[in-house]
Amino acid sequence: MLQSFRNVFKTKFGVAFTLAFLALIAVAFASGDVASNAAFGGIAGGDNVASVGGEKVGSAEFSQAMTGALDNVRQQNPTESMASLIEQGAMDDVLNQLIDRKALSQFANSIGLRAGDNLVNSEIRRIPAFAGPNGEFDDSLYRQMLAQRKLTDQQVRTDLAQGLLAEQVLVPAAFGAKMPSKIAARYAALIKERRKGSVAILPSDLFAPKGKPTEKQLTAYYEANKKNFIRPERRILRYAVFGDEALGNVEPTDAEIKARYEKNKASMYAGGEQRKLTQLIVPTQQAAEDIRKKVDAGGSLEQSARQAGFEVSHVDAIDSKDLASQASDAVAKAVFSAPRGKVATPARGSLGWYVVRVDEVKTIPSRTLDQVRGEIATALRDEKRAQALSEMSSDIEDRFDNGESLSDVAKTLKADVKSTQPLVADGRVYGETPGDMAPEVIRPVLQTAFEMDEGQPQIAATADHSGYIIFETSQITESAAAPMKEITDDLTLAWRASEGSKAAKAAATRVLDRVKKGQSLQAAISAEKVKLPAVDDLNLTREELARAGQRVPPPLALMFSMAKGTSKKLEGPNNAGWFVVSLKDIEPGKIDAKDPQIAAAQQTLGQMLGREYADSLRAAIRADMKVERNQKAIDAVRKQLTGANNAN
Repeated sequence: MLQSFRNVFKTKFGVAFTLAFLALIAVAFASGDVASNAAFGGIAGGDNVASVGGEKVGSAEFSQAMTGALDNVRQQNPTESMASLIEQGAMDDVLNQLIDRKALSQFANSIGLRAGDNLVNSEIRRIPAFAGPNGEFDDSLYRQMLAQRKLTDQQVRTDLAQGLLAEQVLVPAAFGAKMPSKIAARYAALIKERRKGSVAILPSDLFAPKGKPTEKQLTAYYEANKKNFIRPERRILRYAVFGDEALGNVEPTDAEIKARYEKNKASMYAGGEQRKLTQLIVPTQQAAEDIRKKVDAGGSLEQSARQAGFEVSHVDAIDSKDLASQASDAVAKAVFSAPRGKVATPARGSLGWYVVRVDEVKTIPSRTLDQVRGEIATALRDEKRAQALSEMSSDIEDRFDNGESLSDVAKTLKADVKSTQPLVADGRVYGETPGDMAPEVIRPVLQTAFEMDEGQPQIAATADHSGYIIFETSQITESAAAPMKEITDDLTLAWRASEGSKAAKAAATRVLDRVKKGQSLQAAISAEKVKLPAVDDLNLTREELARAGQRVPPPLALMFSMAKGTSKKLEGPNNAGWFVVSLKDIEPGKIDAKDPQIAAAQQTLGQMLGREYADSLRAAIRADMKVERNQKAIDAVRKQLTGANNAN
């Protein structure tokens, strides 16, 4: 039972609601519309894939969650397809997560738990992705990221609230779980267990047929194993890059430089003062005053903050105007009135009450036009260049929308049009030497290019923002099994390995029968007509096995899961052959009652036990919420995601 919970974490989608707060904002971004409140018909209707205690899980919500799951997986494997993901069981995993979220939320509400606005606000502020340059929450950045992901503020808040409720329900169930010391001692002693046995290998190539397969045999093998010869989708892209050379003159004039100086003379060039700060933001005025009093009494701001459960942040060289825009006029006034090394009078800002220490005061002298001419010229040149590029980009988008081709637009830009070799989604050149990749300039737009139709050009900024790239997909070769005639040699090798594996399996069965009748493993191996490698005798402990980490050979893993005096056969990977494993003896491990491994095992097993409690509670809540599934709607979503609806 303990292991069954841990196995959940081995799947790509199985980390549902089990313990603590599970980065729920990332789930919101991934699933797109997990918190959808759209109204659909009853569970018998086609718009709902499930009902959880009367609350519906809509088809659109489910479809978007699946798309989000694919996006997550593609971060590690860009060539992953929706069809492949579904074949691995992703639909069940994702739907279970959606169901669990709603079930846990409903249960939490039914027993009086709440996740109020203030709590949700605090969680949003804690998310690093929304932190501005000063390390604090940036509302404009937050809104920008929501817009990029086509989410609303309410969707994110609903999703976070559901996650916080799940935390309130599940954490208490898991908290404080403790495995009895006697059980922990038995587990700890296992690491000292010693096993003696032997392993024989029967390689497939020793049993593989030598001659060529017949056409009938090869065709039958190909038809039965097409999925092993799937070629990824390939695309040929056409592109052209342009930058300053297409913009004309962007040099600022003397008049423009002088005008910019006069405009910003008072705010930027008249001199002033900048300060380096260490700040702490607390929710109440009383908390701010208490911390300031501790610092005035001789304590440090950092230590006082930690004692109160907070952390300070540092602000580098800021003037009064910028501080006022980031915090408030009151905070800026207090900070720029305080002497160096002192904590300013606490003042209220946009995020709470600010307790600020002035670490350094720097006086900025005024500067003349001649002193800043180069600086202003560079800034104006960059602005004019950016504006010209932006205007040109808009013009090119309009031209594409009006039907102009990439070649026509490139010609007016005097930019060379180039074509890539066939590329797969992760940027590799298909069928070439391993390591050959798409041109550097095209890689940032590959994901977009693999979502475009043929002959629909688009424009994007280059990775370094020094220019623009116009690109289109000129040829798409869909993912499919390679034609048999093109892979005859590979098919023949695979067929031989497969036939050799079948023969090796039969031989392993004969060897196992001989061992069960009393022969030694070596004698049973020697009885085969094919000359096989000598048997390996093994004598090692679990502790020695553990040193191999994740690279434990499968035969050894099998030997440490068998009963004493038994023998078993095991298939090797990729039709490489078969193993016969024989376990002769088990010496139980012994461990001292004061060995620190017992305490470590007790802690680890206690955590696993807590997770088991949480998982049991989650399952019970799901059952209590009366979950219904609409298989017809689920099948319809599957068809829509895999394109089966367009098969005709």
